[in-house]
Amino acid sequence: MSGQLSDPSRWEHRYAKDDIPWDLGTPDPYLQAFVADYSVASGSVLEIGCGTGTNAAWMAQRGLDVYATDVSPTAVQRAKETLQQAGVRCTVERLDFLNDPLPARTFDVLYDRAVFHVFQNLTERERFVQRSAQVLKPGGLWHSLLGSTDGPERDVGPPRRSAVEITAAIEPYFEILTLNAVAFDQGRFGDVRAWNFVGRRRTRDDDTMVIP
Repeated sequence: MSGQLSDPSRWEHRYAKDDIPWDLGTPDPYLQAFVADYSVASGSVLEIGCGTGTNAAWMAQRGLDVYATDVSPTAVQRAKETLQQAGVRCTVERLDFLNDPLPARTFDVLYDRAVFHVFQNLTERERFVQRSAQVLKPGGLWHSLLGSTDGPERDVGPPRRSAVEITAAIEPYFEILTLNAVAFDQGRFGDVRAWNFVGRRRTRDDDTMVIP
């Protein structure tokens, strides 16, 4: 069984109770900066952990082809409602990214807000990275926001991951473009430190990698 933080039933329970303090209710500022800084004006995006769909709707409104997923059925339903209210279309499906079959296509961008950091052991993190590389086109970008080990001890908030833990999992599949120390958000976790990560999928001689 996966570690407690990565147990799908944990996240379904949280969404069913509406216990989702990480949900901003507005598009994430780091996502908006990423789209601007890397000129993501078109193309396809796979979002892992779409939650209530706010970020998926924002990307779709800008003409991106968004394929949004979450491990929680309740989150998927809420995301569909958000997209309908926003008047935009994109695919929204339940997906356990570590274990379910991956979409039968590749993407220009992979986006996750506070998903990669929930995997507690290196084997899980490596599998997440390998599968991320598998669904991205060569040269595709991966943007992630994840909790940092910086800052004082705390009992709540995002999991804490060190730069060493992150880079150990990411190599050799991604080139690190940015790994900046930031605040997790300006809401409940405004005083919590985080990593703002952007990586580029390496172009390999063997682009037929298949991760079971």
